[in-house]
Amino acid sequence: MSTSLSADQSAPRRGKAAAALVAAGILLSRISGLIRERIFAHYLGTSLAADAYRAAFRVPNMLQNLLGEGVLSASFIPVYAKLRAEGRNREASELAEATFALLAVVASLVVALGILCAPLLVSLLVPGFHGEKRALTIALVRIVFPGTGLLVFSAWCLGVLNSHGRFFLSYASGVVMNVALIAALIWQGGVRGQGPVSVAFAISWASVVGALLQFGVQLPTVLGYLRPLLLKVDVRSVHVAAVLTAFVPVLISRGVMQISGFIDLQLASFLPKGNVLLTYAQTLYMLPVSLFGMSVSAAELPAMSSATGTVGEVAATLRGRLSGGLKKISFFVVPSAVAFFLLGNVVSSTLYRTGRFTEQDVMFVWAALAGSGVGMMAQTMARLYSSTFYALRDTRTPLKYAVIRVALTLALGYLCSLPLPRLLGIDPNWGVAGLTASAGVAGWVEFVLLRRGLQQRIGHVESSPARLGKLWSAALLAAVLAIGVEWFLHLGHPLLQGILVLGVYGVAYLLLAQWMGVAEAAEGLYRRLGLRR
Repeated sequence: MSTSLSADQSAPRRGKAAAALVAAGILLSRISGLIRERIFAHYLGTSLAADAYRAAFRVPNMLQNLLGEGVLSASFIPVYAKLRAEGRNREASELAEATFALLAVVASLVVALGILCAPLLVSLLVPGFHGEKRALTIALVRIVFPGTGLLVFSAWCLGVLNSHGRFFLSYASGVVMNVALIAALIWQGGVRGQGPVSVAFAISWASVVGALLQFGVQLPTVLGYLRPLLLKVDVRSVHVAAVLTAFVPVLISRGVMQISGFIDLQLASFLPKGNVLLTYAQTLYMLPVSLFGMSVSAAELPAMSSATGTVGEVAATLRGRLSGGLKKISFFVVPSAVAFFLLGNVVSSTLYRTGRFTEQDVMFVWAALAGSGVGMMAQTMARLYSSTFYALRDTRTPLKYAVIRVALTLALGYLCSLPLPRLLGIDPNWGVAGLTASAGVAGWVEFVLLRRGLQQRIGHVESSPARLGKLWSAALLAAVLAIGVEWFLHLGHPLLQGILVLGVYGVAYLLLAQWMGVAEAAEGLYRRLGLRR
């Protein structure tokens, strides 16, 4: 056996530890985000100001998503991690500094253009907004845009930290952003008792402060890894060229995915409360996607990019890591999808049912969550497949399949969100479920294409339909038990009811999965809970 393979004997263990650190960081960030969302729902509900703020925050977010974590993970990390694996630390530091300089120039230009062109952006991306709502959205866009530029720098920090195995800090740093927003919500909405519009302005300014803090808490550690700082920006180096070569296709790919998101935003803007309802649902949907899809993908990308040996040895390493990652993802995403389908009312009510957020709003969000569950498995696993392509320095194949997904999202999303509710004679707000479900169908098409394309490159990746069947069975049985608890026990308060029902569901799923013999992916969790040694 080659030295490279011998050195990889502990790779699965390191991969589990890295994924756990990513998940822990994301969990802290998402928990603080859920607290933020609960307070937001209490003070703003589904008001005009809430709708305007949601749209305003998503419009400049395209900058963060285009230039941020996803693009840097695919273009910067593989080159940077490879240099470090080869012991070329000075060249790695030069690459990091040059990448930051280029990002600073691009982000500054885009932020300036975004502020100047805010009215055009709002007209383009939320054409259904008019009058007061449109004017408020434009004003809020101009406030929050600089903050998203700072978040691009946070993504650069994340790329450096992940390559050095420091996963927790980079993903937990989002907590400080949420703390800033929570403080603004409580101060303006609670202590001062201001109305929704005033609260929306306050949290918009707080988002800029939070972005600065999020970048600031990571920067000292990043600079420690880059010392001594060379302060040398050589954009003509072969390594910068390699990053840029990968960057452009991934940028286009992320742009295509942003188009998909903004298609949803545009279509939702024509529904009475579509945009704000969709965002409430996406906040919940992104929790399992981030915890169990993003965490595994983010942890595996540096390890996959560092794989060495012959072509066959690298392919074998990638197959092993991909198979293990898919098992970890499916163990947690399957019950998440079932919960959104069958217990989405409990999930939504637990977090949002307070203040201005009504029972009818709960039902709309449940419908959107159920639609999201359609493609949750595909979209989380597709992240890992895309990361494997990026580790192979292939950024064009994921781009090609992303274009197909966006085309399907556009066609299906329009039909299911606007004409279909009219044909059925139901409230137009039910169209949010059509948006999320159609995106899920398109996600499955993309996943199948990614899997087929990757297996042509590295060979067959092990899978177990029987294992998946057991996971779905365990989740469905656990959901039936939880629904029974919901019907027979009424604690009065949505939060207490939700904790009980969802707690029963989670414990029942873990025990049933253990009984069926498919709980190996959660061994670490069982040990921490004292359920298994």
